[in-house]
Amino acid sequence: MERRELDEARLQGQAEIWRYMFSFADSMALKSAVELRIADIIYSYGGTATSSQIASCINDSLTSLDITTLAHIMRLLVRRKIFTIHPPSNSGDPLYNLTHSSRWLLHDSEQTLAPMVLMQNHPWQMAPWHYFSQCVKEGGVAFKKAHGCEIWDLASRNLDFNKLFNDSMACTSKFVTSAILSGYRQGFNSIGSFVDVGGGIGCFISEIVKVYLHIKGVNFDLPHVFSTAPTYNGVSHIDGDMFHVILNTDAIIMNVLT
Repeated sequence: MERRELDEARLQGQAEIWRYMFSFADSMALKSAVELRIADIIYSYGGTATSSQIASCINDSLTSLDITTLAHIMRLLVRRKIFTIHPPSNSGDPLYNLTHSSRWLLHDSEQTLAPMVLMQNHPWQMAPWHYFSQCVKEGGVAFKKAHGCEIWDLASRNLDFNKLFNDSMACTSKFVTSAILSGYRQGFNSIGSFVDVGGGIGCFISEIVKVYLHIKGVNFDLPHVFSTAPTYNGVSHIDGDMFHVILNTDAIIMNVLT
């Protein structure tokens, strides 16, 4: 390899390290957009909104909005193709538009990833990542090293985190359920009883039973998990620990979040 090619390769390698070093900024900008409900605001204006319109909806009149920081967040998310930006037809503000990606950030949409974005980027969920090297040296679970307990124990003691976790699992179960129902249509006909192990607040099993009325559904999870779960026709909430016992049934399903 010639000297010039080697220098260019080394420079490209350095650029890659810088990119990975600051890749966390993408997640933080995404989280900020969800917390500020930017996608919802743009949607409320018909899918197109100016920065002034976005800012006016964010500002609760109790605080002084930092429009510069908002512009930085929007610039990054435009570069990541979460939103698009178009020049105005006159001399006014540029227009921000929703994309197929940002529509997944709508809070009130039937299919949304907004709760999952908030949960995965919560400080308590981010902390275990700082313990990976320690886990390599000593073994163990990163979450427990960060917080002194398993995630289930933390959720049982903190109602806000418990709700955040349950909401995030519920939002993903909606489109997972849709995919399973469309791809496994005949498989449910021979099932009389069906247990969702670690089923959270029961969203998945309730959708299955809604389509296949002959199935007796069971949502099997820890008591604190489904303490706020709604009542579903054809579904029983039964408490238990899947690491100790699994109910006798025709079929079980587990949604493993990796």
